[in-house]
Amino acid sequence: MKSIKKNMKLKMAVIALTLLTTITFAQNNSTKETTFQREGFLFEMGLGGGVISIEDSEDIQTFDKSQGAITFPELKLGYMLNDKLAITAAMPGMIYEFQDNDRHFGSFIPSVQYWIKDHWWIHGGIGLAIDGPALYDINDDNDEWNFGCAVMASSGYEVYKKKNFALNIQSKIILGRAFLDGDVNRDAVLFSLGLGFSWF
Repeated sequence: MKSIKKNMKLKMAVIALTLLTTITFAQNNSTKETTFQREGFLFEMGLGGGVISIEDSEDIQTFDKSQGAITFPELKLGYMLNDKLAITAAMPGMIYEFQDNDRHFGSFIPSVQYWIKDHWWIHGGIGLAIDGPALYDINDDNDEWNFGCAVMASSGYEVYKKKNFALNIQSKIILGRAFLDGDVNRDAVLFSLGLGFSWF
């Protein structure tokens, strides 16, 4: 129990530091007008890395053990309602190891994205959690698909913009629960840092 609390405190400290860094960068943002226009459809592909913790209600795997993971590709589709607000559908997730098999805990999340400043945005929503086999590791022992609910919050800072393209640095946290057979559930906490490549 102490190690779980210690791990969670460490994760929360990393998240707080990341968000504080993002906010600090955002405060240095210039108020100059740019020729960059956000309008129409939005498409984003993300690449990064992070940490995933999985806990099974059968105690097969607990939050004591975190795994490093790569996030690729993370996809986001959306439409700009105005220059600062977009409705989006995000598809984040990570690969994790479970009983010597590679699985993917991902989600499909209807969400909203809002630019607080010209370069700094926040993004969040709630939707469907999807726990399934990694596509490259489907076998007889690893073919179970589970569904549930997930919530996501993220923040990003656009470091480069030109015409209809933007490159951003972003952090993301996802909390999810997938429901398995026999009244069993699998909880997941995902935290990632990465780059986002956006086209408007």
